[in-house]
Amino acid sequence: MSNSLAETNSSAPGPGPSAPAGPELSSRERFLAAAACRPLARPPLWLMRQAGRALPEYRKLKEQYTFLQLVQTPELAAEVTLQPIRRFGFDAAVFFSDILVVSEAMGQAYRFREQGGIEMDFTVATEADIERLQTDGVGERLQYVARAQRMVRTELGDRTALLGFAGSPWTLANFMMEGGSAKEPTQAKRLFHTQPAAFRKLMEKLTRAVTEFLHLQIDAGVDAVQIFDSLGGLLSPRDYAGASADWMREIVRGVKGRVPVIVFARATHGSWESLLGTGAQCFSVDWTVSLAQVAARLPAGVAVQGNLDPCLLTTTPEIVAAEARAILESMRGRPGHIFNLGHGVTPAARLECMEALAHTVRSFQ
Repeated sequence: MSNSLAETNSSAPGPGPSAPAGPELSSRERFLAAAACRPLARPPLWLMRQAGRALPEYRKLKEQYTFLQLVQTPELAAEVTLQPIRRFGFDAAVFFSDILVVSEAMGQAYRFREQGGIEMDFTVATEADIERLQTDGVGERLQYVARAQRMVRTELGDRTALLGFAGSPWTLANFMMEGGSAKEPTQAKRLFHTQPAAFRKLMEKLTRAVTEFLHLQIDAGVDAVQIFDSLGGLLSPRDYAGASADWMREIVRGVKGRVPVIVFARATHGSWESLLGTGAQCFSVDWTVSLAQVAARLPAGVAVQGNLDPCLLTTTPEIVAAEARAILESMRGRPGHIFNLGHGVTPAARLECMEALAHTVRSFQ
């Protein structure tokens, strides 16, 4: 790892006042301390996609409301965000929303197909389509997110951290250029290689919109934000910087150190230099690599998040506890560990397995 990269990340602004390391820490203090790579007796815990999907209380709401109604109604989005905190006592509540709210705010609405998957109102296929995407007023059109987050912040108080998020420009571009979900997205990659000027214009617009959206969430009271580069693995290491990481770097710079930024880039393990160049304070790692080995390659001032296989939550509490302990032991003594899954909670996750995970992490010594 180059010295310049280590200096870039280790000198990033901290996430706020220093929190004491000890049993008296609140969940919020514990999360912020881990994000700042301060020593802790045990790591904080939250799970990607912890809000919804596997929870019976969420499924009950889904009998009455569509997914988009839950996302766009502040009272409902706040309720779904809080459900896993009430049930499991996680150290952080990740706000319930969808990465495509940014695309919709730019003028490209979306819906869910009856047969499954996402369908956009139109496909971004030409330079004219890129031109019609709006960046002015994105914050105003996403005020329903800010209203819901303020509700959650009030409910959580200083006890539990609140996390906001957005999709990376690259990941959003893939949905927008495919017209929705696609098994093998190709259009954004084709644009990157064949029309670099048009690709740049699209990414500049998405970068501005995502940055504004993250500032809106910070103003509403979130303690950290995560950028989901879920489709980063579509790119070769050679292309990753130009197509994705460089744009995330602009977003991290645009956040200006107001809160820690976590980058989750799935299946991009050959692109660590590019990822470090984003300047993010924390990197979230999928389950296909050793978390300890990744942490050993990162500068000391950079936090790491992960990385239990989500599939394990469909097995037994005993298996989950054993696998979680193995990760915890492998990271013992390394400041800056935030325990999470290597991707999101699946609908088939068992509640008893999620409870076993929460107990195992909280009781780790």
